[in-house]
Amino acid sequence: MRAHLGDQLVIETPATGAARRDGEIVGLHHDDGTPPYDVRWSDTDQVTLVFPGPDAHVRHVERAQRGPGREVPPEAAQADAAQAVPPTGTADPGDIGRRVAALRRRRGLSRAEAAHRARMAPDYLAYLEEQPADPSTSALIRLAAALGTSVAALRGGGMELPPGQGRALFRPLLRDLDADECRALLSTHGVGRIAVTSADGRPAVVPVNYEVVHDAIVFRTAPHSVAASAAETEVAFEVDHVDEALSRGWSVLAVGPASVVTDPEAVRGLTLRAHSTPWAGGAREMWISIRPTSLTGRRITAADQ
Repeated sequence: MRAHLGDQLVIETPATGAARRDGEIVGLHHDDGTPPYDVRWSDTDQVTLVFPGPDAHVRHVERAQRGPGREVPPEAAQADAAQAVPPTGTADPGDIGRRVAALRRRRGLSRAEAAHRARMAPDYLAYLEEQPADPSTSALIRLAAALGTSVAALRGGGMELPPGQGRALFRPLLRDLDADECRALLSTHGVGRIAVTSADGRPAVVPVNYEVVHDAIVFRTAPHSVAASAAETEVAFEVDHVDEALSRGWSVLAVGPASVVTDPEAVRGLTLRAHSTPWAGGAREMWISIRPTSLTGRRITAADQ
């Protein structure tokens, strides 16, 4: 038995040959199209992993080949539009769908590319991202592999736990990073931590959404917040990443003077190019710029890598 994405799996009653149940094949587990399959059943709209028995057969669905310069018949376009519409119900996606969509965009993948990597139908991936779906474990395993993450991460496991609870490597290697590597890891934006002395004289470390603009680290905050204490002082700013599965990670530390951005044109430019608004919400229109005078970092990997 071999199938393609979009084919139908039909289960018949052996005595009469009448269809007992049918569904669309939305996920393949083998490149050659052999079972098992992820099937979205027409009677329940649920997706399950199916190992077809002797009472099942595949009904192949012919799809017109499209390419540059070929016109798509109106009826085919209407059919595709109908297939692209997710099932009726609430349009609020579930947490798994939000994580899948966010990771896919972070990897720079289109839905079609991600679906191809995960060996599932693009329409089904759209359904997962847009509806409060409950995908099968096999679908999550393939999605996690396609997006470079884990099933636990897609499900939100460990969200309330600090990173780094995994086992240490048997032979870890701690390596210092040069300035160029540090700049590359800072990238253009993300979430980092700023170490300041608060208004009451006590040390504090707070997370902030940051951008990197012309080698300066900039972030938005409220005038009387703890992060605003950074203004006109020398501060430390840290960003890191921990890979729990492989027990490795890196960290970058930037140290330098911080100042408030006051030029209206500069403020307008920073606001326009910002990748997101501050996660903390509220009125946070005060931009602070850190000009690093020291940029250091470290990376932990296995000694044999």
